[in-house]
Amino acid sequence: MQVSPQDYQNVPIDIQTGKLLDWLVDRRHCNLKWQSQVLAIREKINAAIQDMPENEEIKQLLAGAYLHYFHCLRIVEILKGTEASTKNLFGRYSSQRMKDWQEIVSLYEKENTYLAELASLLVRSISYEIPSLRKQISRCQQAQQDLARREEECQLGAAELRERFFASCKQYGITGDNVRQELLALVKDLPSLLCEIGAGASALSEAIELYQACVEFVCESSEELVVPMLRHVGKKGNTTVYEWRTGLQPLRVERPEAEEVPEQPKEDTIDWGDFTLEPTGVADGAAADGGAPSDEIDWGITLEPSPQQDDSIDWGDGESEEVQITVLEAGTEVPEGVACGSDALTLLENTETRSQFIDELMELELFLSQRLVEMEEEADVVAVSQFQLAPAVLQGQTSAHVGSLLATTRALLGRLCTRSMQHLFMILASPRYVDRVSELLRQKLKQAELLLAKKEAMSQKRQEALAEQGALEPKLDRLLEKTKELQKLIEADVSKRYSGRPVNLMGVSL
Repeated sequence: MQVSPQDYQNVPIDIQTGKLLDWLVDRRHCNLKWQSQVLAIREKINAAIQDMPENEEIKQLLAGAYLHYFHCLRIVEILKGTEASTKNLFGRYSSQRMKDWQEIVSLYEKENTYLAELASLLVRSISYEIPSLRKQISRCQQAQQDLARREEECQLGAAELRERFFASCKQYGITGDNVRQELLALVKDLPSLLCEIGAGASALSEAIELYQACVEFVCESSEELVVPMLRHVGKKGNTTVYEWRTGLQPLRVERPEAEEVPEQPKEDTIDWGDFTLEPTGVADGAAADGGAPSDEIDWGITLEPSPQQDDSIDWGDGESEEVQITVLEAGTEVPEGVACGSDALTLLENTETRSQFIDELMELELFLSQRLVEMEEEADVVAVSQFQLAPAVLQGQTSAHVGSLLATTRALLGRLCTRSMQHLFMILASPRYVDRVSELLRQKLKQAELLLAKKEAMSQKRQEALAEQGALEPKLDRLLEKTKELQKLIEADVSKRYSGRPVNLMGVSL
């Protein structure tokens, strides 16, 4: 099928952009050694732009990234106006500026070197520069997303640490404004709190009598008093260990001095001591003798002449003075009626007696809970028949009353075994525990502050990535615009060489 010349004129020429240079060289539009010609042209352009007239459009052209053939044509058109006074009768210009730029244009047109350069610029923009800028922008966007996510994680982590800090403070029974001082204040209030708990033990007298009656009924001949410390505290309150041990009130109480632990400095500092320089006796003696002061060190050692004239050794076995050895007693007895040391502490302050008090409370609680279970099981015939001969104090109890006694016991035990009370007892036993607890709580706040500082750093980096993206996007827009312009110029130039046939550069996705 033959194509008419008119239809052939409308057949487009499709050129793959990546192979545009090969296409131009294969069809002999450009020389294979065009690059060496372009290097010579670039040298002339660099020399020519050093001497340019004052013109706003020329400034804009020179401010561009790269001057190509069509820019040079535009400069020549501008110079025709600025250098019009140097034109002679033959239409030539005597201006060196005009001669330089006309020479550059003629070198570009020789062997269509400008077309090869434009094709090279287009391929480089499409294959390398535009993808590189897009990749940088994508990297900035990804960095912003990652940094925003990490900011949120740091914020949540800091909030969680602060919540844990305040939850721990709540367990200790403090607000957290000044952990060390608040803990020490709680320890100061501990004796009054223990006195209240000791006073609460008086409400257990009925439960203790019920327990005693049950033990005597079951064991028959048992005369031993159950929970003796609970009885003592219920009757006399939280007394001293001395009174519990001897049964007598002390005439004087000498409590052990509390160890005061100084607050640790916030920063580690080295104590170099206080060095004072005093004049030595050797220097004074030398000055008194009229001699020059000596630089020797006085070690505080003096030599005295020996009473013996010879150099023999005195072994100390002569009949000189008698040696007397005095034996000191290891300690003195405590006066009667004086409570000192651990005896001066109250029953609930002393670790051993407090443990015994808690054990007896738990013993009473277990008895009441077991008794309540037995009373609620009405179908247990053995239990009913067993307590038919029991005392009236046992038979007259109801499950509701025993339940109320159990609740009272558990409430008192709960007050004494709370988390805050346990920590207060540990502080009472070891004052240095305050610093340990304070440091542990401060670590949570420090970690929260570190996370907030890290969040601020992430925010700053995200702003930097955003600013970098904002600087790259206008560059990409300008490069896309110049690439489209290059595409149109190349398509139009190739189209002229093929009688105006439409030319399409394939593979240009902008």
